[in-house]
Amino acid sequence: MAMTAVARETVFTLRRQIAKIEGTLPERLQAPAATTLDAGAGSDLTIVRRGLAAALPDAFLPIGVERLDAALSGGLPKAALTEIHGLETRDAGAVAGFALSLVSLILNQAQGLPILWIGTSEIFHEAGFPYARGLHACFGIEPGQLLFSEAPRLVDALWVAEEAARMTALAAVILEIRGNPQRLDLTATRRLHARAQAAGRPVFLLRQAAEPEPTAAPVRLIAASAPAVPRATVAGPLAGSIGHPAFTISIGKSRTALPGQFTLEWNPDERRFDERRGDERREWAENSVPVVSLSRDRKDPAAAAGEILAFPAVGSSVAISPTARDQPPPGQRAAHLGPRRAG
Repeated sequence: MAMTAVARETVFTLRRQIAKIEGTLPERLQAPAATTLDAGAGSDLTIVRRGLAAALPDAFLPIGVERLDAALSGGLPKAALTEIHGLETRDAGAVAGFALSLVSLILNQAQGLPILWIGTSEIFHEAGFPYARGLHACFGIEPGQLLFSEAPRLVDALWVAEEAARMTALAAVILEIRGNPQRLDLTATRRLHARAQAAGRPVFLLRQAAEPEPTAAPVRLIAASAPAVPRATVAGPLAGSIGHPAFTISIGKSRTALPGQFTLEWNPDERRFDERRGDERREWAENSVPVVSLSRDRKDPAAAAGEILAFPAVGSSVAISPTARDQPPPGQRAAHLGPRRAG
């Protein structure tokens, strides 16, 4: 029992030191039994600490979903670094859409201030830029409010993000990174988090196709797209229609919450999130229908591998299919096929 008490005291001390180093991060510490108010009760006392300062009532950005906000102890911290992960490259649109939804909530309290979106040339070429007309229609963001900084290298993007994170003239800073680069280590994220705290502004770190790793961000959310339910009408769900965009949000890391998963719908008209419960998910699965028909000239969307050669080898007598003959030469791509992010 004595060794157990010593171990608990050591863990408590270490966690308290970490909270002090990280500043005003939310920290839920488990006090040893010896420090409880009622020593005879034998129960532990749960102490909620935020470094050396108490959290103000408006220190959090409520997402608007009761269960998720309760799990996050009030919402996302406003003056902090928050990670939003996409496990695969195809989740880039969902990650960006969720981040823009959060920015829309922030702009309700910071009218007129712009948002700075920072990324490398690689990430913008891969995932594209947000669609300007959709910014106002879906999120209430004027195209002139969203500023972009395209950096040739990651070290340049980090420098721009650190300088922007200290500015109070921005409503929020978004830094988009691909993968797990070595330069984005614990030290780099600690600098971003410290400057966000000093400026009192949120910094969102969007990570595409990345694996979780230690960072200074107190919250890490994993975002992916979720199936849309049919559009709701006064007569009930409209069969074959597509309703509001939906996200699957998982809590990957939080100092005050256990791992959990939520399905959220973004209402672009009222600019708020709604949670989709289990009954609605089952209803979508039962009533789902294909909204895109198959190809007219064949049953399968794609031919089997090796049956059609777009460019036969030199000296080969294989005939080129009419479909392949219509393809553009290498290096050329139709303008309408360029990458464009949804939203």
